[in-house]
Amino acid sequence: MSPADGVPTPSLTLDGAFALESGVRLPSVTVAYRTWGRLNARGDNAVLVCHALTGSADVDRWWGALLGPGRAFDPDRDFVVCSNVLGSCYGTTGPTSPRPGGASRWGGDFPAVTVRDIVHVQAALLDALGVRRLRLVVGGSLGGMQVLEWALLFPERVDALAPVAVSARHSAWCIGLSEAQRQAIYADPRWRGGRYPPDDGPTAGLAVARQIAMCTYRSRTSLEARFSRDEAANGGFAVERWLHHHGRALVDRFDANTYVTLTEAMDTHDVGRGRGGWREALATVRVPALVVSIDTDVLYPPVEQEELAAALPAGRLATLASPHGHDAFLIEGEAVNALVARFRRELESGDSQAEGTWVA
Repeated sequence: MSPADGVPTPSLTLDGAFALESGVRLPSVTVAYRTWGRLNARGDNAVLVCHALTGSADVDRWWGALLGPGRAFDPDRDFVVCSNVLGSCYGTTGPTSPRPGGASRWGGDFPAVTVRDIVHVQAALLDALGVRRLRLVVGGSLGGMQVLEWALLFPERVDALAPVAVSARHSAWCIGLSEAQRQAIYADPRWRGGRYPPDDGPTAGLAVARQIAMCTYRSRTSLEARFSRDEAANGGFAVERWLHHHGRALVDRFDANTYVTLTEAMDTHDVGRGRGGWREALATVRVPALVVSIDTDVLYPPVEQEELAAALPAGRLATLASPHGHDAFLIEGEAVNALVARFRRELESGDSQAEGTWVA
């Protein structure tokens, strides 16, 4: 379902069982996805957009500034694809999906997945859709992790990359924050015996996890400018009311078991795992890459994108100047569109590897 209006998202069930990195085999996988534009006869005009942690396949809802005629993702020339990730709760197989046999939902028993598993499912979907090559793979945060894995798992299918607000591997800082959020969920009174009831997931714990996350998605400057020490109309501080609102809003549209599954998948992110180290792995990526950094991001700070851009042989760095922290890649849609559209124009002109740092 679309998180916005409950309208069913198109889906496709892949042929056969799907083997995860862990060795567990899912008997079947259904993938929810959306497309814009038309695939050409050669199957090589696709743009793959990868969503973040609690995102969906609905690019028009969360990155609409980049989608449309003359925009970074132009349906008049591009076949734009976005799929809901494996392990999510918006139509792709995950904890809210029926178990094999259909007796109940997976719930907390859904097997662990990795970012690489997510990308392999995307590749199978693109195969089924007839996509042979990708003009661009782009995404932010968890989406950026997928972008990097596409370049390493399927280099023969990718023409260019645009990882946004992400690192080459999940840091101890990020892993610690993810674990704090999971512990908030585990502390929920509905947590029983190491898992959640499959049809009655917790709510209070997920709300608190979202409140923790929101503090890392914004910056001190952003929160001070918006709230300072202002009081809410019903008492307390305005920033507290804002956090409570975001906690309730996520509970209304997301699933706690899914949140655990996907934050654990993000913690597996390390492009160097099994590849001799992250610098060595990235040195094998030969296609042009636009690495977008946010100058106030406290979750994936700019130093991580600087390292990433330096390690990619054809990488260049773009800095998005914004007070809004990590969430700026969603809030500042017009600025992100300008960066990605410029990158695509330079790809077409053959000047995508020009030196220097862009600032938007």
